[in-house]
Order: sequence, then structure tokens, then C-alpha cells
Amino acid sequence: MEWLRSLLQATPEIALFVCLALGYLLGKLRVGRVQLGGVCGTLIVALVVGLLDVSLNEQVRTIAFALFIFALGYTGGPQFFANLNRSGLKIGVLSVVEVLTVVLMVLALAGVLDLDVGTASGILAGAATESAVVGTSTEAIGKLGLDPATTAALQGNVATAYTVCYLFGLVAIVLFASGFAPALLKTNLRESSRALLAKMGGSDDEPGTAPAMPALVGRAYEVTHLAGRTVGELESELSRQVSVEGVVREEFQQVDPRFELVAGDVVVLVGERQAFLRAEAVIGPEQARPDLATKTTVETREVVVTSKEVDGAALRDVRTRGVFTTGVVRAEQRLPVAEGTVLRRGDVLTLVGGAEDLDAMTSRTGYAVPRTVATDFVYLGVGVTLGMLIGKLTVHFGPIALSLGTGGGALLAGLVFGWFRARHRSIGNFPPAAATLTKDLGLATFIAATGLAAAPQAGALLRQYGALLPFAGVALVLVPALLSLYLGSRVLKIEPPILLGAIAGQQCSTPAISAVTSVAGNSVPLIGYTVTYAMSSILLPLTGPVVVGLLGR
Repeated sequence: MEWLRSLLQATPEIALFVCLALGYLLGKLRVGRVQLGGVCGTLIVALVVGLLDVSLNEQVRTIAFALFIFALGYTGGPQFFANLNRSGLKIGVLSVVEVLTVVLMVLALAGVLDLDVGTASGILAGAATESAVVGTSTEAIGKLGLDPATTAALQGNVATAYTVCYLFGLVAIVLFASGFAPALLKTNLRESSRALLAKMGGSDDEPGTAPAMPALVGRAYEVTHLAGRTVGELESELSRQVSVEGVVREEFQQVDPRFELVAGDVVVLVGERQAFLRAEAVIGPEQARPDLATKTTVETREVVVTSKEVDGAALRDVRTRGVFTTGVVRAEQRLPVAEGTVLRRGDVLTLVGGAEDLDAMTSRTGYAVPRTVATDFVYLGVGVTLGMLIGKLTVHFGPIALSLGTGGGALLAGLVFGWFRARHRSIGNFPPAAATLTKDLGLATFIAATGLAAAPQAGALLRQYGALLPFAGVALVLVPALLSLYLGSRVLKIEPPILLGAIAGQQCSTPAISAVTSVAGNSVPLIGYTVTYAMSSILLPLTGPVVVGLLGR
């Protein structure tokens, strides 16, 4: 064991990657509907490895957290601002309930039990199942002006209390959102989700599967019934759920809606499968023309919604001739592709159609996701720098000094820079895969560094508050969740599947929404989840400095 201690102390970078590898391996373990997750797994492993007196440079922790929190704001910025409207705030108010409730409960616990600021902040972070609060709280404690030993002890308490509360809070929110809450609402989640999806004009989908009979197909028909009619009239006869991609009259040719058909023409159609049920009766007999497969091609394009015209519109209302929507992604979650799905700024649509038709749809909707994988480091570097500078500003409220710190400043800068990028696509490219890696690696590195530093004090805190932490973790989950359940069902009249998704989102809990969608059998609950997740992921990290400022004075 001594050789291992010597090795890790001499090369702490090895300890970092050991914590990441073993932590994410531990995070893959699943018990029923509950999966620990890589971040919590990394923290647990780091607390164990840290007993060997291994630590990372403080600057590593600061840089890692700044990258994580900036990327979080950058990717969430468009969706966060898109929700600042009447329909978004109707669901987003649940995030406000979450933030106010957990802050007030933590302050009350700290006052009654005389908790130190580190333990109180850790309870807040763990019960809210929001890892970013660990970073903002830890940084805020470092600005209290305490001696280094006290500061290190309090920051260690944040990590230890977070770990215990997170474990119990995670189990509580998963079981509540997917089991207890539907029972309290006296609703069958699967049936109500299926009914709501049908009302929206969609059909059940199974994640991770592809239909044996795809919804979008191509067919060829010989014209016998529509001679003398135009292409536009043909498309209207089939409810505009198809597009004529070409006509064979001696040879294949591209056509527009004004093109007049004659008997014997062979029309090539692309469209939704259900529209072809009437095609032979409307047009004529279907033709097997494999030679036309190379004549008609379609393109797949991802388009980000930025247009005011499209923001808040239903999918059925933004339909463009020759373009079909096969995917809607919001906050990295796939929403149901249904006629009634309401689009928001920041949504990413997967569109299929001809190049010219896609160009028209793209210009109307927003902008195409660049195919380049290069990251604009100039734009991102300026954003992180400005965020750090903003974090150094301090506002005094009487004896209380509040500062956003590096984390809060980088989060604010990420929000603004991400929002600006969504409207000015020529700068600031940050591919989704690169943003995800930055968030995950930054947070995991920060958590590992925090766990290593907290390990020496962890045992003492657990002996002192061993019974309190599990209780606090469960209570700080259930109280705001119950309040949101009552407010959402009785006052706001939110449909149960969307409400349960929103409750999972107000906790920023990916395991909870996975459990809810599993019970629901489709992705309808994600409609509520994406709204509250976007708002809570921004608001909850800001509670760390607030609690530290109020308790640390």
C-alpha cells in the first residue's frame, strides 16, 4: 500500500484518471430504476483515494469548474431565454418553487441545528441533485476570508454532505416522480401519456429502436385519374403529406407545383406512409421503378430554431412543401415528433427533403447546424475570460457581501454567449459533442479534485451528522416535489405526464426522467422536463453563493 501512496502522491494526475475511470464504472451500477451516475461515483472513489493523502493543485479545480459551468450556460442559454415567455414560465415556475424551498429549508436547518456553512451547502447541493452547486458553494467559501485550515475543512464538508444527500435524494426523486406522484394524482401514467401523445397527433415511440416500416417512404405511380391536373392539386388531394419529387415523361424531370400532368406520366412521391393509403385511388396504379432510386435523392439536415415566427408554433403550422420533420431535440432530449409539438427557440429539428426545399425551410426557421467539428476557441476564450472577470465583482447588502465567483460569472457569460451564438451563427461554433465533453470532463475533474481534498475530514463529519444527512437529503427532495405536484395539478392544470417530467427537471435529475419516460412508454414527459431542467440548471448553481453569503457572515 505504501508504494501506491508514494506513486499517487508523486503523480496526482494518475490519481485523477483512476478516480474518473473507477468512478464512472461505479456509476454504471443500477438498482431497479436508480443508477448512481458517473459524477457521484467519481466523488465516492475520490473520497476513498484521498485517504492516501493525495490532492490536486487548486488551479486544476478552478479551471475545470470554469470550463464546465461556461459550457453548461452556453448550451442551455438559448433554451433558458426561450422559456421566458408565458407558456414557458407556466411550467418554469416549478423551478422557482424548487429553488426557494430548498434554500429556505437549508437556512432553517442550519439555524436550528447550528450547521456550519460547508455542511449546509453540501446538503443543498446533494438534496437538489445538482453537482454545480458544489462548485459555486466551494468557491464562495474560499472568499469568506477565513484561515486556510478552516476554509479547507468547510470545503471538505461540502463534498461529504453532498455525497450522502445526493445518494438518498436521488433515490427519493426517482421513486417519487415515477411511482408515488402518479399514485397521488390517481392517474395511469402510461395511459395518460399515450392519450396526450395521440391528442398531439403523434404515435408511441420506443427509444433505441427503428421502425420496420419507416414513416417516410418513396413511391412511384402512373397517372390515370389526374390527367389535366397540376402537381400542386395532386399534393392537396393527399393532404399535403407528400411531395412530388419528379415526373417521368419520356425522361425524368424536376417539376414545380404548377406542372400539369398527362395520362401515362409516372410521378415520384416522397412523404408520410399514411398518405399513400389513398394514392392509387387518387393517382393510378403503383409502379415498381428501381431505376428511379438514383434519380430522386433527399438530404437530412439539422436546423436550430431561432425565428420569432416559429418560436411557439406547433409543428403542423411550420410544415413546408417537400420537407419532413423526423426529429425534435430540446436540451439534449428527444421530444415526440407530433403535429401538436410546440417548438421553442434553441430546438434542433432533423429535417428531410430536397436541397432547395430544405434551404427555404432553413431560412424560415433558423440556421443549419454547421457540419464542421472545429471549435471557435477565440469566442469561447473571450467568454470564459469575461465570466471570470464578472465573478470578481462583489455586491454588499449591509454586512453581507455577495459575489458570483468564477462559477457564477462563467455561468452568466455562457448564457449570454450561447444566446448570442444562436442568433449569429457565423461565430462561436461549439459542436454539441465538444460541448458535452467539456461539461462532463470539467465537472468530473472538479468533483474528483474536491473529493480528494475532502477525504481527510469526511469521517469526522459523518460521525457528527450521520443520521441527519440522509433525512435532509430525502426531505429536501420531497417537500419541493410535493409543492410542485400540488401547484402544477391544482392551480396550473398541467397535464400529468408533462407535470411529472417537469418535477424531474426541477431537480435536474436525468435518472428521474429516465424512470418517468420508462413508465410512460413514450417521450411526452420530456416536454415538461426540458423547461424546468433549463431553468433549474441555471438557477440552482446561483443558490450556492447565496447560502454561503447568508450563513458565512
